Amino acid sequence: MSRLRTEDDNPTEDTPLLQADVRVDGGDGKGPVAITPLPKAQISILFVLMLVEPILSQSIYPFINQLVSELDIIHGDEKKVGYYAGLIESIFYLTEVVFVIQWSRLSDYIGRKPVLLIGMAGATTSMICFGLSKKFWQLVLSRCILGALNGNVGAMQSVVGELTDSTNMAQVFALMPVAWSVGATTAPLIGGQLAKPHDRWPNVFGNKFWIRYPYFLPCAVAAACAALACLIAALFMKETLKRKKSLHSSASSCEDPEEQASETTVPLLTLLKHPRVLLSVANYGALCLLDIAYRAVQPLFFATPRSLGGLGLPPSTIGLILGSFGIFNGILQALWFAPLVRRFGPKHVHMAGLGAFIPLWILFPVIGGLAHWQGGMTPLVWSMVMLQQVVSVVMDTAYGCVFMYITSSAPNRSSLGGTNGIGQLVAAFVRAVGPASATSLFAVSLERNWLGGGAVWLILILVSCALWTVSLHLPKETWPRESDHHSNETVVGSDCDSQTDS
Repeated sequence: MSRLRTEDDNPTEDTPLLQADVRVDGGDGKGPVAITPLPKAQISILFVLMLVEPILSQSIYPFINQLVSELDIIHGDEKKVGYYAGLIESIFYLTEVVFVIQWSRLSDYIGRKPVLLIGMAGATTSMICFGLSKKFWQLVLSRCILGALNGNVGAMQSVVGELTDSTNMAQVFALMPVAWSVGATTAPLIGGQLAKPHDRWPNVFGNKFWIRYPYFLPCAVAAACAALACLIAALFMKETLKRKKSLHSSASSCEDPEEQASETTVPLLTLLKHPRVLLSVANYGALCLLDIAYRAVQPLFFATPRSLGGLGLPPSTIGLILGSFGIFNGILQALWFAPLVRRFGPKHVHMAGLGAFIPLWILFPVIGGLAHWQGGMTPLVWSMVMLQQVVSVVMDTAYGCVFMYITSSAPNRSSLGGTNGIGQLVAAFVRAVGPASATSLFAVSLERNWLGGGAVWLILILVSCALWTVSLHLPKETWPRESDHHSNETVVGSDCDSQTDS
């Protein structure tokens, strides 16, 4: 079988992963972009896996403080609850730092599907163990299992890169926040409503088991979600990693040697030095650091008394604000993200999202000052809170863009898992250390009265300005992918025998 190849069709080991847009007019660069249809069934399965991720990580948040307070480790000192609860929450990310890149790299060799199945099976086991834990070390070990076996996010991003091309990738990344938001909204409902079922439904859960293990039910439901997702993926998900063929097989004899070279897996140390990978991961790390700082400081600001510059809101109101953002963000991202990327390009959308942190930080002292001046939560103060939520949605568009850059920065398809693994390694690290750093800065500013307690906002604004400059070096469009180009080559002949006969 022979193929008609263009002069520049010369893939190498460093062939970029995304190709320039395909034009319906035959490729002269003047016609409209032809958007490739998405494989809806496989994308739907992927979204099911994405939906389960926040359920696994966030369903413990509503009851973790109460659970820790009931352990013998704090010895009645309620001030220690936050310390131990924070450690349990962070240990997942700390463990993920150690193992995530190995899982992502392994997916380049054994496939994406096995890694995802192992991750979901490990999550099921972890949640069951967590619900049955009665000691602090057991809780920590359960979260370590979840972090150690969780290579899902990097593998899922690799699947997106292999199911899409440069014309339809933005559509998938526009829908990803929807799946995540559904999971993030469901998680606190599971953890909050199902904890201690013997107190709420004694007729149904009157057995001694539920009294001894009052937090098993929400953990079991989260585990069931993971088990169901694992079953769906096992039965219906198709492997997206292109298997390397033997050089002695008849099929491989039809392939160009240079094309075979393009499938060579790039060593990890080489990936770490690759300019495209470094640039995209640096932008991802900057975004994750600022975002996790914002997510940690926001509820703390809401709960801080008005006399100290906060809003003094109760937990129920704070939960309503945070939960409404998840729904609001998911809907708007699904409607606006892909059109925005097509209209302005991923670089400009990403820069706008990363730059949105500056007004986000500015709004904190503005909202706090208005609440103190007007003596409470007036309509004007609430409107400022809603404005901050809208700006947060603008910020969140940066995630879809940076995922596109990371996916397209892989030197070739066989290095896609390793590239995404590096990104998740950086993300897990900053998410492990970012919350404590941001909340400590908030506390120190109040305690030492730096700039009237507002030094935290000035410092975060300066950090945001510095990190925003990283986005200036991104190309206007994502890097081209070799597979998109090959998909448009004209195939002549039906099999290898035709080449042999000729």
